[in-house]
Amino acid sequence: MSTRRWARGCNVLRLKPPPFAYHRPEHPDAVDDLLAEHGDEAKILAGGQSLLPILNMRLSSPARLIDINGLADQPTEPVLDDGVLRFAPLVRQGAVERWSRLADTAPLVRQSLAFTAHPAIRNRGTLAGSVAHADPSAELPAALLALDGEVRCRSADGTRTIPAREFFVGALETARRPTEWVDEVSVPVADEGSGYAVEEFARRHGDYAICGVMAVGRRLADGVAVHLVHFGIADVPLRTDLGLLDADVQEEALTAVVGELLADVEWAADLHASARYRRRLAEVLGARAAVRAVEQAA
Repeated sequence: MSTRRWARGCNVLRLKPPPFAYHRPEHPDAVDDLLAEHGDEAKILAGGQSLLPILNMRLSSPARLIDINGLADQPTEPVLDDGVLRFAPLVRQGAVERWSRLADTAPLVRQSLAFTAHPAIRNRGTLAGSVAHADPSAELPAALLALDGEVRCRSADGTRTIPAREFFVGALETARRPTEWVDEVSVPVADEGSGYAVEEFARRHGDYAICGVMAVGRRLADGVAVHLVHFGIADVPLRTDLGLLDADVQEEALTAVVGELLADVEWAADLHASARYRRRLAEVLGARAAVRAVEQAA
C-alpha cells in the first residue's frame, strides 16, 4: 500500500498501533542486550517509514519497540573506506542522494534512489532499514544484490557479515537472526569500465514497482559481462547472468534471452498486472536496462 493511500486510511479509520513498551537506547550494546532478552518480541525503529504503517494497520504487534535514533556518534552520511562504501544504520536515504560523491562511487544507488518513494519518505527512511525490511518490490535491496553488497548484523554474541546473495530469503524475510539487527550495509565502489542502469514501471512515480530491473555491466577484453536483478516479480529480488555482450547489442535481440532466463519464475497476477503482462514487462525492461549498461561500460 502506498504511503498516500495509507495516510488516507488513517484519517478515515483512525488506525492506531497496538500497545508496546518503548526503548530508546544510547549505545549499540544496549540494543544488543534488549534483543538478546526479547528477540522476536522486539522491533527496531530507525526511519519508521515501513514499520509505522505496519503497526498502525495491526499487521504486526511487537511487545517492544527499540528506537535507535538516540544512538550516539553514529555517521549520518555514507563513509568511503578503502574501496567500499559503508552505510551506518542511521544514514537517511535523503542524505545518501545528496552526498556529493555518490555519482562517482555508487551510480546504481543514485539511480535507484530516484525511483524510491518520495522526498518526504527518503528524508526519514534509512538505507539500512530498507534493506532490513526486504520488501521484494523495493529498489534498494535489489541494488544491494546487483552490486554484490554485504549486510553486517550484530548481536550480543558479536557481528557477522552476510553477502546480499544470502541475505534475502523471502518476502519481508532475511537471514537475520531474532537477536540481531542490521548495523551496516556496504557496497564496493564502482569500477572504471562499469555501466549501470535502472528501469522500472509503476502506476505512479514513487509507488512500489510492478516490475523493475537493475543492470550491471563490466567491460572485459572480449565484451561486456552483464547481470540483471529483477524486483517486484517474486518473493525476493532475482539475479540472472546475461553473460558477455557485444558493444552494439540491440534491445530486440535481448528480449527473448531475458525471457528464457526467467522461464522458471512463477508469475503472480494481482490488481496491478496480470501474470502475462508482468512477464512481458520483465523481458522488455530487462533488455532495455542491459543495453544501457553495455553502452555505459563500453
